[in-house]
Amino acid sequence: MVKLGDVATIRRDVVDPGEVDVTTAYLGLEDIERGGRILQYRHVVDSGLTSSKFAFSKTDLLYGKLRPNLGKIAKPERDGICSTDILPIVPGESLHRDFLGYYLSQPKMVAFAASRTSGANLPRISPKTLLQIPVPLPPLSEQRRIVAILDRADAIRTKRRQVLDALDELPRSLFAEMFGDPVLNPKGWNCSPLSNLGAFKNGLNFGKGETGCELKVIGVGDFGSRFSLNTFDDIALVSMNAMPSQEYLLKDGDILFVRSNGNKALVGRSLLVYPGEERVSYGGFCIRFRLNSEDRLLPLYLNAVLQSKSVRQHVLGRGRGSNIANLNQKMLQPVRIPLPPLSLQHEFAEKVAAIEDARRKVERALELDEELFGSLQSRVFRGGI
Repeated sequence: MVKLGDVATIRRDVVDPGEVDVTTAYLGLEDIERGGRILQYRHVVDSGLTSSKFAFSKTDLLYGKLRPNLGKIAKPERDGICSTDILPIVPGESLHRDFLGYYLSQPKMVAFAASRTSGANLPRISPKTLLQIPVPLPPLSEQRRIVAILDRADAIRTKRRQVLDALDELPRSLFAEMFGDPVLNPKGWNCSPLSNLGAFKNGLNFGKGETGCELKVIGVGDFGSRFSLNTFDDIALVSMNAMPSQEYLLKDGDILFVRSNGNKALVGRSLLVYPGEERVSYGGFCIRFRLNSEDRLLPLYLNAVLQSKSVRQHVLGRGRGSNIANLNQKMLQPVRIPLPPLSLQHEFAEKVAAIEDARRKVERALELDEELFGSLQSRVFRGGI
C-alpha cells in the first residue's frame, strides 16, 4: 500500500469561467450522481457561472470532496471545468485512472473518506487528507486486468440506469401527449393564477447547531431529474440549535422550487415531494408551494405543468434574461395554470403511478446489481479474483 499522494496529485488550475470558451464543458456536484455516474455535461454559456472553477482533463479522476459519503467519484470523458467542491486527481504513470476510481468508490473506502471529514452541516474532506488515503499499487498489467473485470460488471449497471433514465422522461412525454403545451393551452381549458390555488413559503437558512438537534433538509443536489421524490434515505441531516416550526416541515404533495443557486441553470427547477411520516424541511434556497385543496387540481398534474419547458421559460423570462440568479414569489404568483377535468388529471396520475411502479422494480434490480458489484469490487481488491 502507498499513500495516494505518492502516486497522484490534485490539479489546482483555477480558471475564471468568464474567460474560457462558452462551449467549454462544466460539471457541478449536482451533475454527478451518487456512485459517480455523470448525469450531464453543461456548457459554460448555459450555466450562469460567476465564481472561479477548477480545470480538469478527460484523463483525471474527479472526486467530490463535499459529502464524500455520496461517493461522487467520476471518470470524465472530456476536458472541462468543474465546481471547486470537486477535486481533479491526476494519476501518476504507475497508477491507472480507472483502477483508482474503482478502488476509491468501494463502499468501505467511501465510508473511510467520510470518517475523515470536517464540518458538521457540510462535511468535506480536505485535499491534504485525501492524499493521505492508502491505495494498493499492483503492476499496471494487474491494474488493467482488474479494470477489465469491473468494466464488464459495470456495463450491467449502466444498462439498468439507462432504463431508469427513460422511465424518468416518460411522465413528461405523457403529459405533453395528454395536455399539450400549458402556456399555449390548446384545449382552451379555464386557467387560474398559481397564487389563487395555494400558498408560497420561503425556506429557512439553517445555521450551524450545537445541541445535536438534527433534521433532514432537502438540498439543491436532491432535485436531480426525478419527477417526484418519495424516498429520503439520502437526504442530508442538518444540525441546528432548535427544530423549525411545523410550518417549515414538508407534507405530501408539496412542491419545491429552486429559488437561488450559484448554478443559474437550476433556478426555477421544481420537485414534488411525498415525505409521509418523515420529518423533512427545506433550505433558504427553496420556495415551497402548497395547494389549498385538490378539488380542482392534483399536485402531480401541477408539478408536471411547472416542470414543462414552456412554463419554466415563461417564469424565468420575467427576470433578467433566461439565466436569472434568483426566483421569487412575485414571479411565480401570476403563472396561469390550465384546469383540465379532474377525471383527466386522475387518469394522468394513474398512468404516472404505473410508471413509478415500473421504476421501483428497476431500482430494486439496480440495488441488487450494486450489491453484487460491491462484492465483486471487494473480492478483486483482496486478490480473490
